[in-house]
Amino acid sequence: MSKKRRYAVTGGAGFIGSNIAAALLKEPDNDVVIIDDFTSGDWRNLIHLDCEVRAADCDDPQLLREIADGHYTAVFHEAAITDTTIMDQRRMIEVNTNAFTRLLEATACSATRLIYASSAGTYGNSPAPNRVGSGELPENIYGFSKLAMDRVAARWYERHQGGVIGLRYFNVYGPGEHHKNERDGNKTASMMLQLYCKAKAGEPLRLFKYGEQRRDFVYIGDVIGANMAALQATTSGVCNVGSGQARCFNDVVNILGDALGQQFDVEYFDNPFPFYQNHTAADLSHTRQLLNWQPVYSLEQGMSAYIQLLEQGHRAPLEAVCAS
Repeated sequence: MSKKRRYAVTGGAGFIGSNIAAALLKEPDNDVVIIDDFTSGDWRNLIHLDCEVRAADCDDPQLLREIADGHYTAVFHEAAITDTTIMDQRRMIEVNTNAFTRLLEATACSATRLIYASSAGTYGNSPAPNRVGSGELPENIYGFSKLAMDRVAARWYERHQGGVIGLRYFNVYGPGEHHKNERDGNKTASMMLQLYCKAKAGEPLRLFKYGEQRRDFVYIGDVIGANMAALQATTSGVCNVGSGQARCFNDVVNILGDALGQQFDVEYFDNPFPFYQNHTAADLSHTRQLLNWQPVYSLEQGMSAYIQLLEQGHRAPLEAVCAS
């Protein structure tokens, strides 16, 4: 009889965390414990996931004791303040950076692998393509909190026998993010979902002038793939997780129009955010070395898959959708 592998997913009720949990649960010998304080995660992401759910902070003392005692095969740390418009510096560092340090200490005690969410926000407006170790000049406290996490993690690489893998997510979109659109008035949902919902409601589509800002949009299916690959990485490190291609927001509108059989007139307005990233693109050379992974979905393929699921009324994480 095979022994169960047990994983902890912090922020497991959120967009990426619930998708990771759903992917892990596809394997019959895997058991998952979801940790979430439910300030931004949503219970509806967990309906199809048969696992233990705890309402707790990611550095909850009981969880840290369990990790230090070796109760988990690996920890996926997705919990964070992800709203980039929050400017409370102390709160951001306490929640994102300080709690992560305590997780590092606990996982090091038991040589438990730690896979954590970093961000392309660490690069700020440095010229693309964005490479790990270069142009790490965040434009806001969120980006700095993630860079501080990466720097703390690097200090543990040599003495952490379980391995520490940081994944710098670029602009992620896909199933499982619908609660963001409903809860926070579109502030943190992907532009794919925001624009889709406005189109279905017959509302005008609005973009910052003039929709030519370029981002690396990465489908959640590829983000799941990168996290699963991180379980097998032979060395510690931080790497980019993106599509490797920069596309503009006008492209997103055009692909949406093709998928829905509509043509949209876009309203353009001034961008109020001085820290806004105007051009991101993930350099994936180090990612291929560290994870032996590369993305599968183009923007057209990812948006097509996502819109098809939205049209069918699916709101669950990707792997949960496939299993339901």
